[in-house]
Amino acid sequence: VQLQASGGGLVQTGDSLRLSCTASGSTYQIFKMGWFRQALGKEREFVAAITNSGSSTFYGDSAKGRFTISTDNAKKTVYLQMNSLTPEDTAVYYCNGDLNGRPYWGRGTQVTVSS
Repeated sequence: VQLQASGGGLVQTGDSLRLSCTASGSTYQIFKMGWFRQALGKEREFVAAITNSGSSTFYGDSAKGRFTISTDNAKKTVYLQMNSLTPEDTAVYYCNGDLNGRPYWGRGTQVTVSS
């Protein structure tokens, strides 16, 4: 099982980005997928998560009102739409999933927001 994240990049304050994370391999049970982030010198923090059905979403304080998580079950992909980005959003964003009864992590994608 692998989680492949993409969509990071360098943007300016106020811009938007959409991150994608696709699960591949023997993913016979996907319960929940989401995102964490880790800024340089800081602990990893929860950003957002969504159940496989899409019926429940969860957001960290930093994401509420600006980020939207969604899922495409057929593609085993979760998306994170990030709007109104600020330099405080600069971090490596890691995809996380509860798959086959255990947690998995992707390698992360860098998001850099310039002022």
